Amino acid sequence: MAAPSSLPFDPVEEAARKWSARWDETDAMAVATSIMRVQQLLLGRIEAALRPLQLTFARYEALVLLCFSRQGSLPMSKMGQRLMVHPTSITNIVDRLQAQEFIRREPHPTDRRTTLVVITDAGREVTERATQALVEVRFALDSLDPEKMRDLYDLLREVRLHAGDFPADDPRRSWPDAFSD
Repeated sequence: MAAPSSLPFDPVEEAARKWSARWDETDAMAVATSIMRVQQLLLGRIEAALRPLQLTFARYEALVLLCFSRQGSLPMSKMGQRLMVHPTSITNIVDRLQAQEFIRREPHPTDRRTTLVVITDAGREVTERATQALVEVRFALDSLDPEKMRDLYDLLREVRLHAGDFPADDPRRSWPDAFSD
């Protein structure tokens, strides 16, 4: 599903053309700028799919994280680490989810300083509905066939590995192996 173009030209290509007249690393600039733009496009479509459920992608990710946890609960600090967001952001996400009654806060049973975030039945139900909405739009990646999706995954994984996003000694796993555990 293509959105109507707001420009009669590709702005990334135009920026690369102008960039190349002044600086080096035009290819890297064009790729980085393209990735940033694709992120904006994906997030826009994903947020649109979640809007009827009154969720943002950040809140959806928090709910999914809780669904994946063994007990349906995690300390707020661990949620922030796993979602890779600032403590202020996780507090905001949790506040909004609690106002929607998708989670509740509980004191940790053995650590008075820790607050647990616990997903509610309503939270589990909206997570299922949200996931179905995202699957229906293929997480806004409906323009890519399975082979291109695998190639893109591997390329982006390489960038994340080089950036230290996960341990370098983690064995390199390509698409099919990455999801078979």
